[in-house]
Amino acid sequence: MAVTTTSVADTCAAARRAARILGSASTEAKDAALEATARLLGERGAGVLEANAADLADERADGLSAALQDRLALSPERIAAMADGVRAVAELDDPVGEELERKDLDGGPHLRKVRVPLGVVAVVYEARPNVTIDCAALTIKSGNAIVLRGSSYAQRSNAALASVIREALAEAGLPEDSVLLLDSGDRDGLAELATQEGVVDLLIPRGGEGLKEAIKTVATVPVMYAAAGNCHVYVHGDADLEMATRIAVNAKVQRPGVCNAAEKLLLDRTVAASYGPTIFAALADEGVELIGDARARTVADEVVPMGEAADEDWDTEYLALKMAVAVVDSLEDAIDHINAHGTGHSEAIVTESARAADAFVAGVDAAAVYVNASTRFTDGFEYGMGAEIGNSTQKLHARGPIGMRELTTTKYVGRGSGQVRG
Repeated sequence: MAVTTTSVADTCAAARRAARILGSASTEAKDAALEATARLLGERGAGVLEANAADLADERADGLSAALQDRLALSPERIAAMADGVRAVAELDDPVGEELERKDLDGGPHLRKVRVPLGVVAVVYEARPNVTIDCAALTIKSGNAIVLRGSSYAQRSNAALASVIREALAEAGLPEDSVLLLDSGDRDGLAELATQEGVVDLLIPRGGEGLKEAIKTVATVPVMYAAAGNCHVYVHGDADLEMATRIAVNAKVQRPGVCNAAEKLLLDRTVAASYGPTIFAALADEGVELIGDARARTVADEVVPMGEAADEDWDTEYLALKMAVAVVDSLEDAIDHINAHGTGHSEAIVTESARAADAFVAGVDAAAVYVNASTRFTDGFEYGMGAEIGNSTQKLHARGPIGMRELTTTKYVGRGSGQVRG
């Protein structure tokens, strides 16, 4: 059964036992499991889609926003994309055993610093079934067992996908319990997972601020937050209008329900009146609801409808076709606004000034900062990681897309010939 009905503690203990085997598995065995996963996704695709259709038809899904329903929905194309992602991970170099440095200690052994798996990784995530595959692929290749706790909205989809992975692991001669899916359960189960000290080596919650706060109050295991993305596009006074319009529209519209979509647009006061109407009209033509501060609304007057932004809007991640607009007096004000209201995810400036670009990159505190490019590029697949578990918005031990190397730690290995320390 893909979804475990045992206790959280027993599930994590089973993952720990599997991790001891997987952690020393050969690259060939891990790649075989991934290649089998990609193949079985095609062979079992109809069953996965049937499970997904049942999730979408469940009354619990009725209250989901359009963006969340889009996250939940699978299609043959999305399953094929999952398989492509798994193959991409298989083609990447195995991080386990990678040598980071070496030296000979004075009068002592030869010392090497190498990458090793963390052990057991637990991931809590929202209604995106593809996360089940992405996370499992990355942890298998990096030698970690994984305990997955998905949303109840996607329980059937996740179970079907986890079954595919476990079948592939068995086919490759690796322990099936390297991938375990918990029943979504309630907050008590979440608290139990977050307190599995000595068993769970890293917990990664993927979700909004509510999930983050719920875990922060109880967690006793190490946590890496892949949290909200309140991302901004700042149009500097030296920006090209056509480029600024193209980037703002892509960052907001290309897929609005994901964490690297732009939620805020900042216009420099020197170009607000001349650039604003064109950018606003382009966004409105794509169905974006615009709200703004007083100066932005003045620019939008008689061009497109623009509602009034409340104080809380500047801190809100919409995950929908909605965007708040502010006019700022300078580059420094834009940086201050972003650092005050952003979540440290992805931020962008549009400018032809190298000095402004450098100041923005240096001043903005975020995991990813872009010059003349969309925030939508913050993605493990786009970064060549094959996939990602999420995007870390904190600074330790990793920041940005969480790929295989972010799922490893290091070990010093000393080899001598009888040396002792004097």
